Amino acid sequence: MASPDQTVLQFFPLSTSLSAKVHPLVIFNICDCFVRRPDQAERVIGTLLGSVLPDGTVDVRNSYVVPHNESSDQILDAVLVTVSENLVALDIDYHHNMLASHQKVNPKEVIVGWFSTGFGVTGGSALIHEFYSREVANPVHLTVDTGFTNGEASIKAFVSINLSLGDQQLAAQFQEIPLDLRMVEAERIGFDILKTTAVDKLPTDMEGMEATMERLLALIDDTYKYVDDVVEGRVAPDNSIGRFISDSVASLPKISPSAFDKLVNDSLQDQLLLLYLSSITRTQLSLAEKLNTAAQIL
Repeated sequence: MASPDQTVLQFFPLSTSLSAKVHPLVIFNICDCFVRRPDQAERVIGTLLGSVLPDGTVDVRNSYVVPHNESSDQILDAVLVTVSENLVALDIDYHHNMLASHQKVNPKEVIVGWFSTGFGVTGGSALIHEFYSREVANPVHLTVDTGFTNGEASIKAFVSINLSLGDQQLAAQFQEIPLDLRMVEAERIGFDILKTTAVDKLPTDMEGMEATMERLLALIDDTYKYVDDVVEGRVAPDNSIGRFISDSVASLPKISPSAFDKLVNDSLQDQLLLLYLSSITRTQLSLAEKLNTAAQIL
């Protein structure tokens, strides 16, 4: 055991129960900001807004980009930090103005962390994270891989833990935390398209419904196999999974097969009618444009 006058290397791990939940609006907004970034910028960074739930989960519901510069030639009127031989500047005035504007609309949304595009944590992340640590205690760092390093847009969340020697802080270590990207089915279809490197076309309503039904059937097959394995003794039962399956089954409405078929057919006919009306409208507009052009020529 070290004596009181000895210098001890101290490492303070975070609670393993800490996790983050990100709404799809945040991911779409980050990707949109990356597409609209200045030509000379390699990545975008910004602020995450949301709240901390009673169970400690960080609920990220909104975000906005913060202008920054990572070259040694041009410095913003902002906070300045050194990264190797380069300089990183954040436009703090813009950050505070955007925060004030967002809180006028939704005062319950507060700063919960920051985001950056790219694969994982970079060299300048610790210094930027230090600035956000002064804005909020224990901020979350969200990274979105817009470069499709592994063939898809990898999304990860990190928190920072301090490594100190006595009273002197030596470094900050980023630790990945569980990330929940729970979303409704309509958002899931758009997110799946966004993850791929290239798409030929957006899916139609029928194709989206077909993909949804295939995913639903796959989930039902997995659930049936799990229940069968538990009953046969091949898998140890898990009470939390059992309660989740029970709640899911109990949430299903009691409806007869004939009524369900009628409901699906009615919805399908409505979709086909909308497609028919939109096609007629498009044809009429095209015809009117041609007639107008011919009238001007004559």
